[in-house]
This record gives sequence, structure tokens and C-alpha cells, in this order.
Amino acid sequence: MSDGGWDDESGSSNQRGRGRGGNRGGGRGRGNCNNRNNDDFDSASQGDSWGNGGGSSEWGTNDDGDRDGGSRGRGGRGGRGRGGRGGGRNMDRSNGDEDGGDGNFGGDDGEAPVNDKPRPTYIPPEIDENDVYGIGVGSNFNKYENIEVKVSGDNVPKHIESFKSSGLREVLIEKLVKCNYTTPTPIQKYCIPVIISGRDMMATAQTGSGKTAAFVLPIVHTLLSQPQDLVFDRDYCEPQCIIMSPTRELAIQIRDVVFKLTNGTCIKQSILYGGTATGHQRGTLANGIHILVATPGRLNDFVGRGYVSFNSLRFFVLDEADRMLDMGFKPDIEKILNHETMVDVNTRQTLLFSATLADDIQMLSKAYLKPNYVFVAVGEIGGACKDVKQEIREVTKFEKKKELIKVLESLGDCKGTMVFVEQKRNADFIAAFLSEKDYPTTSIHGDREQPEREQALRDFKNNRMKILVATAVAARGLDIKGVNCVINFDMPSS
Repeated sequence: MSDGGWDDESGSSNQRGRGRGGNRGGGRGRGNCNNRNNDDFDSASQGDSWGNGGGSSEWGTNDDGDRDGGSRGRGGRGGRGRGGRGGGRNMDRSNGDEDGGDGNFGGDDGEAPVNDKPRPTYIPPEIDENDVYGIGVGSNFNKYENIEVKVSGDNVPKHIESFKSSGLREVLIEKLVKCNYTTPTPIQKYCIPVIISGRDMMATAQTGSGKTAAFVLPIVHTLLSQPQDLVFDRDYCEPQCIIMSPTRELAIQIRDVVFKLTNGTCIKQSILYGGTATGHQRGTLANGIHILVATPGRLNDFVGRGYVSFNSLRFFVLDEADRMLDMGFKPDIEKILNHETMVDVNTRQTLLFSATLADDIQMLSKAYLKPNYVFVAVGEIGGACKDVKQEIREVTKFEKKKELIKVLESLGDCKGTMVFVEQKRNADFIAAFLSEKDYPTTSIHGDREQPEREQALRDFKNNRMKILVATAVAARGLDIKGVNCVINFDMPSS
């Protein structure tokens, strides 16, 4: 529609608790994530090192060491707290359950900070393995094989042709089989060897290209092959990898990929995003984590409160970097990258993924990537997806709803239809309008409570709702299987 258009798609560790001062003391528990291929599976949970000592175990020296063999509970060597840091952090912890992601430190999803929001109490459900592993490759997967790839940089590692020849640890090859990933996509062929080699990278690729696995696989491989101590105590941790994304839904999607590729290994992961109880999220960090997926608002909040620091950071990933800048997150990104605990650019590996090469993105890469970084472009940068049939319908503002119904009627079964609007209030209005016309419809946007947003996505993915009305901000980067039609009810602003 010209106030919009519509698109017809064909488918889519060693661990040590660290006492940090004041009255906390701290504990120290150990367990080895040996760097041999057979040591990647977690042989024991590391116990509880909340100031009274951590669990103690040794990973095996063969292939079983990478696997999760159960919990040994509390105990171990504890009692080696490091003492005070000047009497603690000098901040009031009585408000520890406040929602920093939407509170004083800024909101997620491009929303302005709101200081008088009620304290969120939402605790996300546990990950459903059947749902996560049930997500397969799209129907257009094989078409990626013919997409042009451009690579620039000095001494770029040779790309891989198969997962078996990639050098990835055996546990990851097994995970790929379980996920039904049989052939690497173009971006995976080039990103995996570059990241394993230790080079910084900037890459562009469209949604659905396998981009997330392209950086998660080599990161997990390196964490298993070159293990380092986890540093943590009951309300403080130093992640070894941070993956930042612009929206809550995209963060959850990335976390699900991380879960699929690390579940049952000694690699620990967690997620931080707004709209959820901070007390619950703090608890997920208590036993230390290797990989933290986060939105900018909630991450900056946790850093500001002293719950997270970057002293042990080895990987820093910016996903959908162009969208983060569009949404006004540049100050948040710079605040994190310039934080006093952030390790030097030569100490960490920085990976930047973007759909475009705007001036701001290029400036970001020059400022925070090593000079010898590798650039990979999959397909036409900023171009339209060639798998999508696109049509523009010119209508007046007052005819748009009528034209929307015509489009839906022409589809017959409108299952897997997404309708994009520019304003949050319009998302609910259009969803209600379609529901009244007997089209099962739900909506997702920044003003909906977090449990409502997550339920809306689940309902759409599971076909309980045939139509999802969304703001572009909320839905950017989501990889949803079985989308058949995308309708831009409003002309996109960018």
C-alpha cells in the first residue's frame, strides 16, 4: 500500500567465586573445562559459591568432559574471599528488584526511560527444549548457496565447505546434527574460520541467513578449547562473552540459539532484558556465566549497579548494530565500550553485524575494532531479498483498512501473515479491527507487558494466531519459520 506495500514470501571452566568486599567474603570453587575435545561436557554442576565456598570438581581428560553429568551440590574448597573493595559499591541494594532495563538507566526497544513504572515481577518460563530444537531450516535454505559473498582484509583465513571440515569440536558437530544443520550457509562458511582465528570482524547478511550460529559456533568452540576462569559471586559476575541486540525478542531468539549449541556442555549462558524481574535475572548470574545475551538498557543498568563488569571479557558481539543506532542506542553502546572495566580492544575479540553500511556503522567499526578486522558481505548490502515477491498498492489513508482486508481475502488462508505499522497504538487498533473481522490476530509492540509480548510471539509461531501485527522496532531481526506474507500497512520510515 503506498502509504505501504505488501510482500509475499515463500518461507521465511574453571570457575571461581569471588568475594568482593565489605561483609560478603566470597568463595572459590573450581572445575576444569579441559581444552581437549572430549572434555566439553559438564561433568558436574559447580555448586553454590554465594560467599560460602564453591563446588569443586575436575572435568575429565577425555571426550566426556564437555558434557553435563549432573549436580554435586554445595561444598568444595571455599573460604577464600578476596576482601573488600573500599567497603562495597556504595549503593543501596534495597531496590535490587527494580527493572533497570526500563527504569533510570534507560529502556529497551528504543523507549525513553520511565522512572515511575511499577517494578516488573515477570519471570520468564524455562526454555522448552522441544520448541527450541523444533525450529528447523527454512524452505529457501538451499538458495543461499548461490548468494555472492565479498570478503576484504589481509590474510583472511580460508572459508570452510562443511561443518566436519571446520575444525569445530566434536560436541558442536553433534549439536549441529541435533539441530538439523547439515550444510553451512555462506556467512557461516566465512565467519567460523575468521572468528576461530581470533580476528575481529564486521559482517552484513540478511535475516534468516544463519548469522547467529555463524558467531555462536566459533565462540563456543574457543571457550571450550581455551578455557579460562569464571569470576563471580552471588550478585556479581564477569561474563567472557557479551552479545548485544536491540530488542528483547531478538535477544531471546539469540539466547535460544546459544542454548541449542551449549545445552549439556560446561558452557553457562544467561540473558538480560527489560520488562522482567531483575532479582530473577541477578540469580541467573550467581554461579557465573560464559555467554551473556543482553539488550542495551538492561545491560547498562546491571553494569551501573555493579552486578556485571567486563574484566574477563573475551568476546563482544554487536548484532543488528545499524538498528541499535537507528533506535538511539549509540550512547549506550559507547558507555559500555568505554566503561572503566572494559578490556582493551587488543585483549577482546569484537564482532559487529549489520544489515547496512551507514556512516555511523563505519565510524563504529573504526573506533572499536582492530585495524586488521575482516569484512564479509553476504548478498547485496541493504538490498531487497530476492526470494520475496514485492507489490505496492497505492491507496488513500482512509482506504487502507479496506485494502488490507482485500489482501487477506486474496490469500485465502492467511496463516503466517505479518502486518507492520509505524506506531505502537496503531498495532493494537489494527489487531482489534482484524479480530472483529474474524481473523485470529495478535500484536507486539513496546507498550505491551513483557509476558504479553512473549505470548504473542508464541501464539503466532505455533499458529494459534494467524496474523501478527507489529511495529518494525519490535520485530526487527526476528527469524520466524513459515511466514507467508508481510504487509506494510504504513510506509516504513527507514
